[in-house]
Amino acid sequence: MLSKKAKYALRALAVLTRAYPELVPARRLAREAQVPEKFLESILVELRNAQVVASKRGTVGGHTLARPAEDVMVGDIVRILDGPIAPIRCASVTAFQPCSDCADPERCALRLLMGDVRDAMSAVIDRRSLRQLSDDTWRLAALAVRPAATGEIRA
Repeated sequence: MLSKKAKYALRALAVLTRAYPELVPARRLAREAQVPEKFLESILVELRNAQVVASKRGTVGGHTLARPAEDVMVGDIVRILDGPIAPIRCASVTAFQPCSDCADPERCALRLLMGDVRDAMSAVIDRRSLRQLSDDTWRLAALAVRPAATGEIRA
């Protein structure tokens, strides 16, 4: 499951992608991403430490992407903030830990199933870049605004 932290980070990164290479002040970023400002601050620290976001202090400061949005995959962000993708530890590739109540992880059907879940999720989020996520965000936002602007009624 995607944590609220990762969800908020992805929203903020979509805003930074759209503004790139402009520096976006934290207050504006929080407002446009619809993320609580205090929570966003801690998220930005983690993303800065992972070299996804660059920041500049001061009155003309703000945040921007540290590298092109095409080069950052959604899966990278989820792993930075939430850790391994696997729904249970014994299905993790990078953080394997056997379940305390499992006699033999090699013969566990649940572990096999959760490995397939991990692979399916990774197949999607490791191929979707921040650029694609941002483009989808703004395209869908435009669709939501268009009917009201043209007077159309949606059923």
